[in-house]
Amino acid sequence: MSLTEAQAEAEHLPEQPPGVPGKGPWRLAWERLRRDRAAMISLAVIAVIVLLALLAPVFAAITGHGPQDQFPSEGVTPEGLPVGPSATFWLGADGLGRDLLVRMLYGARISLFVGIVSTLLATVFGVIIGMVAGFYGGWVDTLLARVLDVVLSFPYLLVAIVLAAVYGAGLPLLIFVIAFFSFAAMARIVRGQTIAYREREFIEAARSLGAGKVRTMFVDVLPNLIAPVTVLASLLIPTSIVFEATLSYLGLGVDPRTPSWGAILYEATDYYRVAPGLLLFPALMLLITTLAFNLLGDGVRDALDPRADRR
Repeated sequence: MSLTEAQAEAEHLPEQPPGVPGKGPWRLAWERLRRDRAAMISLAVIAVIVLLALLAPVFAAITGHGPQDQFPSEGVTPEGLPVGPSATFWLGADGLGRDLLVRMLYGARISLFVGIVSTLLATVFGVIIGMVAGFYGGWVDTLLARVLDVVLSFPYLLVAIVLAAVYGAGLPLLIFVIAFFSFAAMARIVRGQTIAYREREFIEAARSLGAGKVRTMFVDVLPNLIAPVTVLASLLIPTSIVFEATLSYLGLGVDPRTPSWGAILYEATDYYRVAPGLLLFPALMLLITTLAFNLLGDGVRDALDPRADRR
């Protein structure tokens, strides 16, 4: 067959279908997550809560009530009791005549900020310490493992009380305490995963090519830890939010002048019999937020597991 005949025959061949692009692990995980109704509903709830927190100044401008503004003539009855929900105070007022809704939205800012920042700090330090302990092994692993055991054995409330007494309660101290008692759990998980990876073939190949330990940890081991670290971080956020609420409820959290869910709950204990909404609304907000983060974390865990069953 001549070249001309071969070209003519090739022109009459049916066109080949285009290749199907492969799906990466993150795309597959996103598809699994999208099929998880509980996780997607939780993600939508979290998005709404974050949006409301960001719009707190807008609500304050609409109502004309700042988070610290007191309206004793409108927000408190002649008997000295907080008023309930009304057109002026949409969720009622507290014992000082402050708008409960506005304070809750500003409190959401504090709780979300503390939960996310403390989780990021715990994740960074936990990943680094866990990788160093698991990869180097020997006395380094033994020393760091014992340090993690000591940290996990500390009574966090006692430590928080001592630090608050010495340095005074405040947002930086609150974030430090929460991150300090959260990074050990992250470090333990990362240490176990690193020990499992350090003898794998691709790690041995990197060593044979002359890669140093630090480069091997961050270039070869760390990418394989993203999935478990992401899952644990998503579950640490609600734990940190509850941690913040607990410390603020006990007066060990943010400045008392700063609204937070824990402080609002503490202030409501004097009026929960006559104004149950003061306790119910912030408690419900805290419950919905932590439940949404936990359900989303469960969904992320199932989505990142390649053995997860298709739903």
